[in-house]
Amino acid sequence: MNNPVSYTNTVESTENTDKVEVRPATWKDFLNVAKPGILFSNSITTFGGFWLASQGNIQWTTMIFVLLGTVLTMASGCVLNNYLDRDLDIKMARTKKRALPSGVLQPTTVLVYGIILGVLGLSVLALLINPLSALLGLLGLFGYVWIYTAWLKRTSVWNTTVGAIFGAVPPVIGYVAVAETLDINALILFGILFFWQPPHFWALGIRRVEDYREAGYQMLPVVKGTYQTKLSIMRYVVPLVPTSMLLYFTNSVGVIYFVASAVLGLIWVFMCMQGFKAKDETLWAKKVFVFSINYLTLLFIIMIIDTVVAK
Repeated sequence: MNNPVSYTNTVESTENTDKVEVRPATWKDFLNVAKPGILFSNSITTFGGFWLASQGNIQWTTMIFVLLGTVLTMASGCVLNNYLDRDLDIKMARTKKRALPSGVLQPTTVLVYGIILGVLGLSVLALLINPLSALLGLLGLFGYVWIYTAWLKRTSVWNTTVGAIFGAVPPVIGYVAVAETLDINALILFGILFFWQPPHFWALGIRRVEDYREAGYQMLPVVKGTYQTKLSIMRYVVPLVPTSMLLYFTNSVGVIYFVASAVLGLIWVFMCMQGFKAKDETLWAKKVFVFSINYLTLLFIIMIIDTVVAK
């Protein structure tokens, strides 16, 4: 049996009998299949949740372990997501050249890789943090992989909304690593990530609507069209603004975060409203998508800075 990391295989062309050589896999392929961009942005939210609960009393060892456990668990979800979506990814221009659909990585290798990451991540959370963190990690991983990826992405337009429930777990894990309980702040952090995700992914969906339609994903822009998607974006981005500001009223953050969360949120609301009169929907969707990433990163960085300044 060939080594999955170093094998070179050939595939038959659909148009002729010429053989196409598939390059050997590298460590970068294993990194990319775990979606490092997603891991980075969610690590910031995990760190923000941890910092918020710590309120200046930082347990550095705990911080390192909760970040490690959460990143490994999230990486597992991303890898298994790629494993389950490989048959659809090969139909999309954006994803067909990735290591798994292109044949650089073998499905069995990716499956084992994802399982190992999940076992390691959940073990770190259970043994070195606390059972509640591990339970949240397990629920998030199970829901993201099986309910969102394996089931709803292919069958229901509700996939993004339901997936947002499981995607909102990272900052809560960071928070309960210190607080060891699900209190109002944990619920607010959950709410911020829950309301943030649908506008973020639907903007991408509008931008890549033909790709998703070709692959067969039941994304909202594909099924209901871009106008209904824009209305749905507003249903989430508007309540995100007051939800993000609630941390001020629990005395967890100061006025810097309060003002910044309002300003950032209102800017995003305004950008989303512009979509109803946008002449170039693709360009508008790209701007909204990029801003959504910057919004989340800035919001949690300001949350951290504000906590430091307040202390």
